[in-house]
Amino acid sequence: MFIVGLTGGIATGKSTVAQVFVEHGIPVIDADVMARKVVEPGRKAWHKIKAVFGSEVFHPDGTLNREALGEVIFENVEKRRQLNEITHPEIHKEMFWAAVKCLFQGHQFIVLDLPLLFEAGTMIDYLHKIIVVTCEEDLQLQRLMERGQMSEARAKRRIAAQMPLEDKCRRAHFVVDNSGSERDTREEVVRIINTLRASRAHWRLRLLLILGATAGVAGAALAAWWWWFAAGSAHRGGRSAGRPGVLEPLRR
Repeated sequence: MFIVGLTGGIATGKSTVAQVFVEHGIPVIDADVMARKVVEPGRKAWHKIKAVFGSEVFHPDGTLNREALGEVIFENVEKRRQLNEITHPEIHKEMFWAAVKCLFQGHQFIVLDLPLLFEAGTMIDYLHKIIVVTCEEDLQLQRLMERGQMSEARAKRRIAAQMPLEDKCRRAHFVVDNSGSERDTREEVVRIINTLRASRAHWRLRLLLILGATAGVAGAALAAWWWWFAAGSAHRGGRSAGRPGVLEPLRR
């Protein structure tokens, strides 16, 4: 099994792309879902957030007030860095074990939905391919304002807090332009799925699992860890250091 990273800008339509993968039987592990899980009351990240940001970013019942915290971190780069340092390691742990479960289920590949893939940088080396969802700048702003019921100034600040879309596209293997109709986007994603399904990269990585399984439970667990790092090695070997170009772009 190999791993595909899915990312893009806020309000570019990444959820639509993820849904197409799900409809084709491909597991999608969503970092946002994991992010909500790791900040549940009593969890490690929950305690750290309370210590760093105080009780004002929590509801009276102890649950995290995501809107209040969002206002704090989008106005302060240092606070955003602190939050990422608290939550990202916990999110990645949850995603790792979800990915291992998919590995043992025999999937050819899975998709990790990572909104801050490039901003965080920690997961890039473990991805065999990267998909970036983009759209026209004015359309992105309009979608965000309508979706979040926010002012233009506030929406622009949210967009500016992320890496520019053109920079993300330059580092992608596939680029999905979601500026047109949903039908066009879906057709584009299906073409990407067909390309990924034609890959034979999963056989070399699956061999590690088979060899580990013959050694029993401990061997299978070790093989899962080796698979995680081998997936990253396969990705690193496919690019020149410092030159993250677009290897297999699919653009309209």
